[in-house]
Amino acid sequence: MKTNNQQGRNIALIAGIYFIVKSVINLILGGGFMDVIISVLEAAALYTGLMYLNYIVAAIVAIVAIVHLPANIGHLADNWFYLLEGVIDIIAAIIICVNPSVKEHFTNKWGGGSNE
Repeated sequence: MKTNNQQGRNIALIAGIYFIVKSVINLILGGGFMDVIISVLEAAALYTGLMYLNYIVAAIVAIVAIVHLPANIGHLADNWFYLLEGVIDIIAAIIICVNPSVKEHFTNKWGGGSNE
């Protein structure tokens, strides 16, 4: 797919790679394989640069982090790793929503139409 901002695409890909690596580590620690599949789909969505996909991915990531936040805080001694992961998830979600380069990357029209 075409990119309108290479730096933005690189930042989005770094976030996508982080999501995949995180889910693989969680799989090793006892998570499910479906998390890996979802992370791969998120990374692919971030690669495309299609309009608004960055907001959708960020919303999914933020919602999952917020849902798990109370349990991670409540069992901080056991879940500090997951709390740190949640904080990084929120930071990544914010970056893919507000970084100007990333926002410029997500200007590809759906259906392959012109960006004009």
